[in-house]
Amino acid sequence: MRVHSLEHAPNEGAGKIRDWARARGHEFAATRLDLGEPLPDAFDLLVIMGGAMNIYQHRDYPWLVAEKRCISGAIEAGKALLGVCLGAQLIADVLGAKVVQNPVHEIGWFPVRFLDREPPMDGFPAEGVVFHWHGDTFEMPRSARRLAESEACFNQGFVFGEKIVGLQFHIELTPAAAAAFCEGADHILVPSRTVQARGYIEHMQPDLRATDAGLWRLLDQLVG
Repeated sequence: MRVHSLEHAPNEGAGKIRDWARARGHEFAATRLDLGEPLPDAFDLLVIMGGAMNIYQHRDYPWLVAEKRCISGAIEAGKALLGVCLGAQLIADVLGAKVVQNPVHEIGWFPVRFLDREPPMDGFPAEGVVFHWHGDTFEMPRSARRLAESEACFNQGFVFGEKIVGLQFHIELTPAAAAAFCEGADHILVPSRTVQARGYIEHMQPDLRATDAGLWRLLDQLVG
């Protein structure tokens, strides 16, 4: 199968999703939209990753318009899609749902409750610690199933149909990759109930085995 990742920043690659693709023997390729690389024209699973921009910043990031067209075309063609953080918001926007400011920033290693554990989410635990870094959130696309929630964010995931999944949290990151997010972000990392201190994020070593297993089962089902 052909897995293609749309990426928007140097430190927000596909991570464990790329590792899964290579371990399963799938073709993997990535496009860095912020570097002006061209959008793909052939894939079986489209993965849309995170980034610091907002989905409506077309003037500052004009490639967002073409990216949304690519996502729309993939949905119309019946392709499998997985969006992570900004990627989930982009899919929600294309599906006609609103993307709005979350009441608070959510940054750090916090638990999510997995509310819908039917396929393709049946590999996830009832609750697991995952990494968060967002200030916006999405509303539910019409006819989508709400998958997860956290204390700081009501909508942490959705599945639309059988092959389109959006996750607000960063399921793809290792602790080392999450720590890299902190570089140059001291102005954002002001500790609060929903924002962890930089030192805590950098030294946290959560047990991710259950959520990693859920991610692999999710991806296996998306590619059928």
